[in-house]
Amino acid sequence: MENENQNEIEKKIENVENNNADNVEFVDESEALSKSEKYDAGEIQVLEGLDPVRKRPGMYIGSTDEHGLHHLVTEVVDNSIDEALAGYCTEINVIINADGSCTVIDNGRGIPTGIIEKEGKSAVEVVLTKLHAGGKFGGQGYKISGGLHGVGVSCVNALSTKLIADVYQNGKHHYIEFARGRSIAPLKVIGSTDKRGTTITFYPDPEIFETVEFNYDTLKNRFREIAFLNKGLVITLEDRREGREKSDRFEFKGGIIEFVDYLNVNKNTLLPAPVYFNKFNHNDKGEVVNEIEVCFQYNESYNEIINSYANNINTEEGGTHLDGFKNALTKVINDYAVKNKIIKENEKLSGEDCREGITAVISVKLREPQFEGQTKTKLGNSEMRNTVYKAMQENFGDYLEEHPNEARELIMKSITAQRARDAARNARELTRRKSVLENTTLPGKLADCTEKDSSLCEIYIVEGDSAGGSAKQGRDRRFQAILPLRGKILNVEKARLNRILENAEIRAMITAFGAGTGNDFDESKLRYNKIICMSDADVDGSHIRILLLTFFFRFMRPLIENGHVYAAQPPLYKVARGKEEYYFYSDDELNTWFDENGRKGTTLQRYKGLGEMNPEQLWETTMNPEHRVLLQITMEDAIEADKLFNQLMGEDPELRREFIEENATLVTDLDV
Repeated sequence: MENENQNEIEKKIENVENNNADNVEFVDESEALSKSEKYDAGEIQVLEGLDPVRKRPGMYIGSTDEHGLHHLVTEVVDNSIDEALAGYCTEINVIINADGSCTVIDNGRGIPTGIIEKEGKSAVEVVLTKLHAGGKFGGQGYKISGGLHGVGVSCVNALSTKLIADVYQNGKHHYIEFARGRSIAPLKVIGSTDKRGTTITFYPDPEIFETVEFNYDTLKNRFREIAFLNKGLVITLEDRREGREKSDRFEFKGGIIEFVDYLNVNKNTLLPAPVYFNKFNHNDKGEVVNEIEVCFQYNESYNEIINSYANNINTEEGGTHLDGFKNALTKVINDYAVKNKIIKENEKLSGEDCREGITAVISVKLREPQFEGQTKTKLGNSEMRNTVYKAMQENFGDYLEEHPNEARELIMKSITAQRARDAARNARELTRRKSVLENTTLPGKLADCTEKDSSLCEIYIVEGDSAGGSAKQGRDRRFQAILPLRGKILNVEKARLNRILENAEIRAMITAFGAGTGNDFDESKLRYNKIICMSDADVDGSHIRILLLTFFFRFMRPLIENGHVYAAQPPLYKVARGKEEYYFYSDDELNTWFDENGRKGTTLQRYKGLGEMNPEQLWETTMNPEHRVLLQITMEDAIEADKLFNQLMGEDPELRREFIEENATLVTDLDV
């Protein structure tokens, strides 16, 4: 009887939710109370199969934006990479299809097609419909895998409107199709074949993702990286969308040695060749338990670039393998310097000193990787710290002993870095702000806002005192701060930290932001949620903006990584007709307006700089949140960003000339 009453109540509640007013009866208050108080096993909801993935996709792929979309491709490719690590796959082909789907083809062994008795289904169907199903959980299918802690191809299936799996195995072509994670029919054989491998085609679900448009360059950068980490593996990427047809092929027989050369392509290197070693560690049975591959090269720059990987996964937050590398590098350099009387015992070089100008790739492969967080950005295996440390100590120690001239050059570079760092420490103290409330430490030319909640605040970095004056008068002082810059800031790509911190304009920015720089950067102390670069819409303005972005990239990278940096988009033209005024941000906008409205009775003004606008105009066109256009600066790929900043802002003018020649056709509006 109780169950009947409960079911009746649930039906009535459902009717209300569906707005079926004609069928609603009022529920007795005491009856409703008894239901609300009742909480037993019957109230627990069990999500079957892949339903949890569709209900909470962010838990499994991190987000449902463009990043999450591309994570689906990576998950499918990871399965193919695992076949390559096991020695069975030599080529992976990724295709962005014209219909919006993505296809991943490999020539591995193919997903097993036999029936799993316990499930009563083929292994292919189980792998694609059940979480944590596969050959990486204690079986002998894979010794080393990057996919164990990933969301797996089953989640790709769950988040796709349709997924098709073709498995070529034992002379047969097997086929199975799914809709939003559920199989339409069991696996079947549809023909014979002499091929081997797996082909997965999936259609991302627009109900799940903010966008289902694949970005070719995002995938290209990731697959180049994977090819570097797996020497000899061929990865191709092809775009078959109409008007965007293109393709790339990646194969690097030199592996991470070529990776380091690629990262250093525009830089003057110090060593005749990169330092490289590859070490396998075995257990008592003689089986390989892990592999350590390290390559590094020094250059004449003042920045360090260290990319670390575990089972092909980019451990962006580092981890134990990176700790082992850094600790050993510092130890070996100091031991050699003391032993050869280049420095005294009490003059130890710091890790930062020893790493200035280094470009390194650390790639480890191990059987049981432990990653912190589902996104796998930090390796947690404690044994890898000591394992990498010992391998570095032995191999790099031997290198220095065998190359005394190169060893002395590296140590002298580290000593110079130490002296510059000591000078920078004094300069940094002038810019470090102890408390957000200590306004007396803020730069005098800063017009601060009154709002105390930093998440609501924004600061405009403005070119010149004239534009700065207009911005100060036109702003909303409650949440908008203005910091005018005098001229162009120092090009930080060509200077050491001590000289950078002596620059008055850079010091003003660091102090105003309140979060420090470099290793001292603390985002929680940031005084403004938006940092907006506002410069003239001409060549000089673009140069000032790239100088600012170079500084942010090198010394405050989290600002860009976490979406705090924007570029204001001031209008190029003002058209007046009678009492009406219209602003246009591009030639196309202007021409479209004239085509629709004619040119009769109009006055056209071309803005040469922000200083030509009065405060009201600057507010209405460029600073008013309701009307302004802001371009958010993002950094999808740090490796490519680093190369581009070095190319544009480094020592070699020839590289800048090449860039201008290659990209000149992209400029549609240029003042000369």
